[in-house]
Amino acid sequence: MNKLKSQFLAGPYLVWIIGFIILPLAMILYYSFFNEDGSFTLENIATITDPVNLKAMGLSLELGVACTVICLLLAYPLAMILNNLQIKNQSFVVFIFMLPMWMNFMLRILAWKLLLNKNGVLNTLLMGIGLEPVTILNTPAAVVFGMVYDYLPFMILPIYNSMARIKKDYIEAAHDLGANSITTFFKVIVPLTVSGIISGIVMVFVPALTSFAVSELLGGGKVLLIGNIIEESFMQGMQWNVGSGLSFVLMVFVMISMAITNAFDKDGEGGTAVW
Repeated sequence: MNKLKSQFLAGPYLVWIIGFIILPLAMILYYSFFNEDGSFTLENIATITDPVNLKAMGLSLELGVACTVICLLLAYPLAMILNNLQIKNQSFVVFIFMLPMWMNFMLRILAWKLLLNKNGVLNTLLMGIGLEPVTILNTPAAVVFGMVYDYLPFMILPIYNSMARIKKDYIEAAHDLGANSITTFFKVIVPLTVSGIISGIVMVFVPALTSFAVSELLGGGKVLLIGNIIEESFMQGMQWNVGSGLSFVLMVFVMISMAITNAFDKDGEGGTAVW
């Protein structure tokens, strides 16, 4: 009876998976390998070799890696600071970092567009202290900035969760054996937080690689990523076959990146996160 009840409760989730995950993926695969006449073709996949598409794919990989590295460099020391504060209620930490996510994504990016504008708050402050204004908007730097701002919590939370699970006995044992703070960090803390690091890398790199809204708003159409080309193929050119072919190539890159990161997660805990 309990087993039947559990299966019944899982029914809506199964419908959700079929309707919003399996069917869309099946449609993408169909449009990728078949043309408008219903004949099998590889031309849609081969469109990635177009110079414009190759350049956009390379820039997407470059900015995705840059965003991931910056998030990791910012998130790890911040997670250590939060962990050293010895906050008893971890849910409060999660609440603090998820609070900005409650605001609409577009509104947050548009707010940064105003701040980074030529006559925005940033340049106003720089000119107020006698410095030259800087041009950040409509550049790859602005896109990376927006990605880091948006995806940083996804790097902090899993790393903080991994650090919160480290027992103080391990740190004390390392010190008793003569290890200094630097040795303890690299020999004890970092290895014990590998799962959180891998989880954070995956959760940041994948959306950064497939992003198109941030580059559209902060790049001003001058920073063309592969996500923008796919979006234009579907929404403006109505070229579903070409868009699906590029989406399939992008999915392959995503799966390769996840396979590489998971290869370093020997304990299989890379997907562990605080929520």
